[in-house]
Amino acid sequence: MDALSLERLGYSYPGAERPALRDIDCTIDGGLTLLTGDSGSGKSTLLRVCNGLVPHFHGGVISGTARVFGQNVSRTSTHRLARDVGFVFQDPELQSVHTRVERDVAFGLENLRVPRAEMRARVDEALHLCGVEALRDRAVATLSGGERQRVALAGVLAMRPRLLALDEPLSQLDAGGASALIGALRASVQRGTAALIAEHRLALLRPIAQRSVHMSDGCLADAARAEAATLNGRVPLEGAGERGSIASAEVQVHGVAAGYARAAVLEDVNLALRGGEVVAVVGNNGSGKSTLLRTIAGLLSPLRGTVERPSGRIAYLPQNPTVLLHRQTLRSEIEWTLRHDGAPISIDSVLQDFGLAHVGARYPRDLSTGERQRAALAAVLAGAPSLALLDEPTRGMDEAAAAQLERAVQRLATRGAVVVLATHDHELAARLATRVLETRDGGVCEQAAVAVAAAPA
Repeated sequence: MDALSLERLGYSYPGAERPALRDIDCTIDGGLTLLTGDSGSGKSTLLRVCNGLVPHFHGGVISGTARVFGQNVSRTSTHRLARDVGFVFQDPELQSVHTRVERDVAFGLENLRVPRAEMRARVDEALHLCGVEALRDRAVATLSGGERQRVALAGVLAMRPRLLALDEPLSQLDAGGASALIGALRASVQRGTAALIAEHRLALLRPIAQRSVHMSDGCLADAARAEAATLNGRVPLEGAGERGSIASAEVQVHGVAAGYARAAVLEDVNLALRGGEVVAVVGNNGSGKSTLLRTIAGLLSPLRGTVERPSGRIAYLPQNPTVLLHRQTLRSEIEWTLRHDGAPISIDSVLQDFGLAHVGARYPRDLSTGERQRAALAAVLAGAPSLALLDEPTRGMDEAAAAQLERAVQRLATRGAVVVLATHDHELAARLATRVLETRDGGVCEQAAVAVAAAPA
């Protein structure tokens, strides 16, 4: 029996002007299938068909037929489908239920009424597969984005689904986390689990994938042709131009200990960041990258030491950009920033710069994850901030969107702003950074260069 069978499947969200999915025919009978395509092409919507969130949770209009292990999705409850389908969202922050890691991983098993002894064994196995045994007793709220991704996957693997539907599972993972995930996927597929994975970091998954399907504008397209048309590198950046309006911008960090509830994550941090620099902060999941950015931004008070910031607006992008988006349209988000920034820049030009002109009138939280990431960047970077702090800015982005981000970062640096990027995207760091800092062993050290990580064997 096929894991997933789609026949002339179409779907439109409530009130949408155009369908999210159109006339899709596809069969997945096992192995690992990569789902590729630009942000907003329909990948997340297609994955949500697998566990019935489309149409049961989101509503809207569905046509054609979708079957999961022979069950008609339109006629089967999400609770029933959850026995066969393990789903990990693009935003793992939204998937946690319990406050402690071990309980959170066990949550699905509790719902399935798995006996306690078996539950413990499955939780132990899933934590081991995902390389997060050491996090067992941690509070979920203290985890980094990458750690949360691995914990969410552990919770799904513990349920031993017959079909895995994973949405951008590598987006926040360091090299060790990516290697653990690849190993967990390989083991699951060898055990007979089918997997459908939407991802932009394709080099890491291609070696273990059996097939690839490509989406474009809600339709399935020719994957080979689409891949041949994709450039391996980014779009070339603009010239540096003249240094400009914020040349005096500078950040000074003196003897800072940074952390939460009096527990230091980083100790004795001393940094001088100057206008025109693009500083990449790299390091393993949980090593303190986000803590450093939040402390520099002033969102987290130093436990010891001082931080001196430049005058002017501070632009901060958190790992979960959804928390920034509260207004009814993307245009109104950008308008609010420009009104408080005072820069003589039009909303239309900002939307154009980030490739968002077609969604300016949309509610930002209804956009795809990649579009929502760009929307948050457009909202915080509009105008002329003197300091920009971006936490995993390429999360969920396709190649074209990442090129737009690079141009925006270069424009800021050219005007003399301080730009700091916390990232696992080593290609981005290698292309953009004038300096590289690494968070490691409770401190921050300078790197001579950043190496591009190889795909796990």
